[in-house]
Amino acid sequence: MTKLVLSEIRRWHVLERRPLDSATEAALIADPRPGAKAILSAIARRRFDRRSEGQRIRKLLRYETSLWTTGVQLVAGVDEAGMSPLAGPVSAAAVIFAPGARIADIDDSKKLNAATRERLAVEIKTTAIAWAVGFAEVEEIDRINIYWAGLLAMRRAVDGLRTQPEHVLIDARRIRDLTIPQQPIVKGDAKSLTIAAASILAKTARDALMRKLDGDYPGYGFSKHKGYPVKEHLAALRKLGASPVHRRSFAPVRAVLGLPPLPPWPNVIGATVSGHR
Repeated sequence: MTKLVLSEIRRWHVLERRPLDSATEAALIADPRPGAKAILSAIARRRFDRRSEGQRIRKLLRYETSLWTTGVQLVAGVDEAGMSPLAGPVSAAAVIFAPGARIADIDDSKKLNAATRERLAVEIKTTAIAWAVGFAEVEEIDRINIYWAGLLAMRRAVDGLRTQPEHVLIDARRIRDLTIPQQPIVKGDAKSLTIAAASILAKTARDALMRKLDGDYPGYGFSKHKGYPVKEHLAALRKLGASPVHRRSFAPVRAVLGLPPLPPWPNVIGATVSGHR
């Protein structure tokens, strides 16, 4: 092989990641030049990474696969985002994939950077049989508390699916009054592909909304920290006071407003149900 051919092979099969045919691979193996060995090494690493990712995805699908093999085809994963921020709604997403569907790189949204989440969100929406995002607004969070508001957003996401699931996998919780069989999985966004996909959609949808709210309420840095109680946000809160989208049931916001700490929340199950419609 000439130097020019090696550069073309590197561009096609290393940079552009095209499959390497057996004849070209055999020629590279027989070529003693360092450039040929470097190409083979890069392709070997890629194959190893691909096998490792395949094993990781198979493990992430163990809950879904166990249901698919019993004939339960429409399995939804559900997760929420935005429980801890001092401002903005809490979001949730529900996702249904066809049996056997796989998307590389899916993981708990907290483990991914923003660019990867945005890329995967597009692929998830394209691949899914159905997906939906639901929100519980700040007023609802303050009325029924953040825990129940998170469940309310989850219920809205499930109800928003254009295809009704036969089974629901949920990150660590259980949705009240849901007639569909459901399975809470502790740390489900790291153990189930559909829950992880839901976590990505919930996170990207909420992040997009917080970027919009940054324009509506400038100075707090919502685009940067998405309402989480980071030092920058707390300083802006003290300087500017609370905006209409700050959660008045959260202690740092109450302190700025001069409000006393809230007593322990009463049983608000009824409020949660009535707040759903």
